[in-house]
Amino acid sequence: MAGLPVYLQEQTEEQIMQRMLSRVPDDIDKSEGSFIWDAQAPVAFMLSEAAVWARQVLEWGFASSSYGPYLDMRAAEHGVVRRAATAAAGQVQFTGTPGTMVPAGTLVATPADEITGESSIEYVTASEAMLDDLGKATVGIRAVNSGRSGTVPAGVITVMSIPVSGITAVTNPEETRGGTDTESDQSLLERFLSQVRNQGTSGNKSHYMNWAGEVPGVGGVQVRPLWNGAGTVGIYLLDTDKRAANEDIVAAVQQHIDPTQDGQGEGMAPAGPVVTVMAAEEVPLNISVKLTLADGATLPEVKALIVKGVQAYLKQLAFADPLVRVTRIASVLLDIPPIIDYANLMINGASDTNIQINFGQVAVLGAVDVYE
Repeated sequence: MAGLPVYLQEQTEEQIMQRMLSRVPDDIDKSEGSFIWDAQAPVAFMLSEAAVWARQVLEWGFASSSYGPYLDMRAAEHGVVRRAATAAAGQVQFTGTPGTMVPAGTLVATPADEITGESSIEYVTASEAMLDDLGKATVGIRAVNSGRSGTVPAGVITVMSIPVSGITAVTNPEETRGGTDTESDQSLLERFLSQVRNQGTSGNKSHYMNWAGEVPGVGGVQVRPLWNGAGTVGIYLLDTDKRAANEDIVAAVQQHIDPTQDGQGEGMAPAGPVVTVMAAEEVPLNISVKLTLADGATLPEVKALIVKGVQAYLKQLAFADPLVRVTRIASVLLDIPPIIDYANLMINGASDTNIQINFGQVAVLGAVDVYE
């Protein structure tokens, strides 16, 4: 860290040793290997270590140079607490004999990978479900263990951890979402600095944003005062993947800020305003484009790179920029080495038209159609 105090400068073992020896009278042997030299060397070493420890203590006292539990303690002084990991959630569809009952708490999982040694990821059903006349039923699930590992693509939850008589298959029609790891030091530091530099007071917009950001799983917040008339506040949420927050996150934020929704001030919100917490509305962007590819490149490989690049761009825009620019999508294409050129770039059926994203909305990638 910059600006070390004088008493922590020039405190190496060699520098301390020289200062100690300089105080020994010159008529006493103080050469290396002498009694005086051997007696003072361990002391110089321990004092240099103590100086290192003192510098560390000084660094831990400031949030910008602290880490781990020391950053936790520093942030907690201002009411900022590290967000815990959250469990991913989604839905699975059971197939089997019509009328079969699938009890709540049924365990389903992804298959283990024997080659890589990756273990299966287990999920538990949130409620019971009965298969309809077509032998199908859809029910919500939540990962048994919290963390990003519970966020998996569609079609990979295919294992019944505990078989249920009458069930022949299970799958997840869509990806699971909302799983987050324990908040990183960097994220905690950013929230801490935001709290102390832009302090919310008296229930202003910053205050609501700070309160919502305290809840695990929240990755973006927009606040609309007078959302539904005088005395109301609307809060829109994103998860950490910059997608619409799931029901669990929305419910947790509602409970934290205004659990009764009657203006009684039972949560963090002051008495008076009625707060409504909502997930952001997702606006799908369907992309179609004709590509000229380099020799050896394949459409599936290039499509995967386009999806990755466009998703990264849309994450940057989420709750930060209301305009999706066609030129930026084009830049993503041209930054992919296997793409030599492109034509007929269409976004939601239109060309050369930027997409306006309204307040409370977030742009997400929809279908991607690439052809030669």
